[in-house]
Amino acid sequence: MTEKSKPSPKTQKMLSTEPYKGVRDFYPEDLFIQNYIFNIWRKTAESFGYVEYSASILESAELYRAKSGEEIINEQTYTFIDRGDREVTLRPEMTPTVARMVAGKRRELAFPLRWYSIPNVFRYERPQRGRLREHWQLNVDLFGVEKNAAEIELITLAHQIMKNFGAQESDFEIRISSRKLLNAIFNDWYELTETQSHALQKLIDRKNKMDADTFSEEAEKIVGKAFSFLDFGAKDGNHSAEAEQAIAFPDIRAAKEELDEVMTALQNNGIKNVVLDQELIRGFDYYTGIVFEVFDKNPENNRSLFGGGRYDELLSLFGHEKVAAVGFGMGDVTIANFLETRNLLPIYKSPVKVAIISTGISAENLDQADAYIQKVSTALRHSNISTVSFLNDKKNIGDQIKTADRQHIPYVIIIGPDEIAGEILTIKKLSTGEEKKTPLSSLAEIILYLLPEK
Repeated sequence: MTEKSKPSPKTQKMLSTEPYKGVRDFYPEDLFIQNYIFNIWRKTAESFGYVEYSASILESAELYRAKSGEEIINEQTYTFIDRGDREVTLRPEMTPTVARMVAGKRRELAFPLRWYSIPNVFRYERPQRGRLREHWQLNVDLFGVEKNAAEIELITLAHQIMKNFGAQESDFEIRISSRKLLNAIFNDWYELTETQSHALQKLIDRKNKMDADTFSEEAEKIVGKAFSFLDFGAKDGNHSAEAEQAIAFPDIRAAKEELDEVMTALQNNGIKNVVLDQELIRGFDYYTGIVFEVFDKNPENNRSLFGGGRYDELLSLFGHEKVAAVGFGMGDVTIANFLETRNLLPIYKSPVKVAIISTGISAENLDQADAYIQKVSTALRHSNISTVSFLNDKKNIGDQIKTADRQHIPYVIIIGPDEIAGEILTIKKLSTGEEKKTPLSSLAEIILYLLPEK
């Protein structure tokens, strides 16, 4: 292209400053919130004895097609063919990945395993409040415990995370159900085939997205007769006549007893906001037992926040015998909305504690001033105080202080000719305007006193 044929800056299309649709940029204030959420997740998971793992965001598409469900791989994933002609997916969830990892080293690992991770995951769907195309998610999984003590521990951990965020039990509700119970009802009470049972599960998962008449019509098409959920007394413990008859089937009775045991144990442990929700099914195909979801009870954000359940069969996809597994995933977007609605998000604090600014430095004293500023900065940093210096800033002292304040830096140290000559400093606390002069020799002690939050 010749110089004459090059597009001029006026005609050249300008690049957008917006991020890709459905993903986020994290400016310092945004990352501060995200790190706060991550820190609560980590501290709580580790307090229960869970250890962190990680993996690549790239996985074989086959992994999700096998067990997450066709809807996930066909409609909601970022899937492409790489240069080696392999079908690759940006992970839409973490559970298949951790199952693959555990299966890969199954004989080398010491069970039970308590693992957690905070991966970013990708879903190609319509962005809306609480749902983006990329988010980060806490995944907590317990492998190798067949008894329902595993469900009790995981739900207790999830409850503790909410409490550690400052939530009250009245703010959220833990809804619990059982895929094992639903499957037994479908098989024994309604006598459905595997195909009918799978179709009905998918319909139930979409129930809240359609009106009651449409759901009833679609369910009747699948079942071949009118369908209704058996009333096991979610509120008062009294079973309906149909439920009493259904309990006579051994598989239904065993699954219901298991569900009752988990709910009773949670309530005995002081978790009072657990309720039975027989319509709760969760969408992934790999769940095999108890499932649960945590719901926000605020009318402004009344929705599911996160959930999980038991998935004992998933590791068998990799050619191994099944391994008992229970886990849940909690997304950063929904939990941030929950915290924002209740004013539970922390106020941003800069990691920088002190800004060094200069005033009245002549050109001939510039080198001396720079040397002294470096000396002060080094003394502060050796005392573990995060420090930035506005080197040779030409703005007046007022504008420099405004810059520090806009960057949420709580203190400034003012250095001028007098401070350099006497090796003293003027410290200003921006929130109050208080000033204090001190010799450099006692600076660390004074700053540590002024910055107790450090």
